[in-house]
Amino acid sequence: MRTVHFDGSFQGWRDAARALLQERIAPHELNWASGGDAGLFDEPMSASAATDGPRIRIPRQLLEELEMAARFRTDQRWSLLYRVLWRVAQGDASARMAGDADGSELHSRIKAVRREAHHLHAFLRFSPLESGDGPRHVAWFEPAHDVLPWAAGHFAERMGENSWMIATPEEGVCWDGQELYYTRPCPPQWQQLAQNAADPGGELWKTYYESTFNPARLNRSVMESNLPVRFWKNLPEGMLIPELMSRARAGAQRDGQAERVAGRHGKRIGRRPG
Repeated sequence: MRTVHFDGSFQGWRDAARALLQERIAPHELNWASGGDAGLFDEPMSASAATDGPRIRIPRQLLEELEMAARFRTDQRWSLLYRVLWRVAQGDASARMAGDADGSELHSRIKAVRREAHHLHAFLRFSPLESGDGPRHVAWFEPAHDVLPWAAGHFAERMGENSWMIATPEEGVCWDGQELYYTRPCPPQWQQLAQNAADPGGELWKTYYESTFNPARLNRSVMESNLPVRFWKNLPEGMLIPELMSRARAGAQRDGQAERVAGRHGKRIGRRPG
């Protein structure tokens, strides 16, 4: 078993994989080690430059699929990618199909990565900063996969020239209004700033969320599917959800609004004369 060392990036893996394909080294002969993941008894192997030989052509769509799947966090992320690449290069196009064992795993990882990007867009909360220096908004997020540098462009498109920063346990991005900067590992200062930022509108939002919580539509399994429990701790309303569900089961709240809101006097808005 020989070990391929690379920097842990998709581009680094792609360069190494290209050289290995040229040398016709099969997947079962390799152990992929990103960064400092070398094994004690592994035989090191350099694959930084391709050897001479016929050029191997790979469909562009396959490279896009491999790059997307590379964002899925697992100990075997790189070995699956090379196995699929090797099989396609040998003429076995079924390696990309959902009915194939490798193809099924490949598409399952791609689906999980895309879903995690959706979670980032849906559940990330920015908090404004009072300071005039640095970003005007900061956010903390804990993604299950490496989606941040790819998915963060969503916020650059929507927040215009407003500067912002997103910190995670592993990496961070910062938008200065013109360019997006990525760093890994995430600086501790970024992490502290994002985790300790106070949202002045947080209490108002929690009051609104509590008052509009509708127990008649409560389905815990569906709710946790759309809003996974792991995100609750980083959402202003997250700490309210268990209590609201408990009150709903006890029948304390029977309409679509909290009693203290539903019981207030208001005025009826009639139809406009037609």
